[in-house]
Amino acid sequence: MKSANQFYLVLVTAPDLKTARRLARAALGTRLIACANLVPGIESHYWWQGKVESSSEVLLMMKTQRRRLVALERLMLEFHPYDTPEFLVLPIAGGNARYLAWLAASTGGGRKLLRRSPDKKIRGVGARRK
Repeated sequence: MKSANQFYLVLVTAPDLKTARRLARAALGTRLIACANLVPGIESHYWWQGKVESSSEVLLMMKTQRRRLVALERLMLEFHPYDTPEFLVLPIAGGNARYLAWLAASTGGGRKLLRRSPDKKIRGVGARRK
C-alpha cells in the first residue's frame, strides 16, 4: 500500500445541492481536489449566534493532498455562501495504492486559483449566510 500520510479527506457542508456542485466544480477545476462526493439530505443541528438552529444541508467529501489544503481552504472561504463554513480536514491513514496514485496525479498540477469576483459568487452561488 502506498504511503497515505500526504492525503486528506476534507468535509464541507453547503446549503443546497446547487451550491455544493458549484463548490466541487471550482475545486476540481483548479485541481485542488481529485474527487468530491456530494451527500444530499443531511440534517444539521448546531449553535449559531446564541441559539440552536437546524437546517438541511449537503455534505461535500473532498479528497486532496496536504500541499493543496491551504489553497482549498482559501477557495472554500472565498466562495462559500456561509459566514463560517465548515472546513474539517481528516488525515487518510491508508488506501488502495492505485487509488492513492490516481489521487496524487489528479491534484498534481492545474490552473491558477479562481479570482475573486466582485460579488463573491461563483456563477450564481447564493448569498445565504449561516
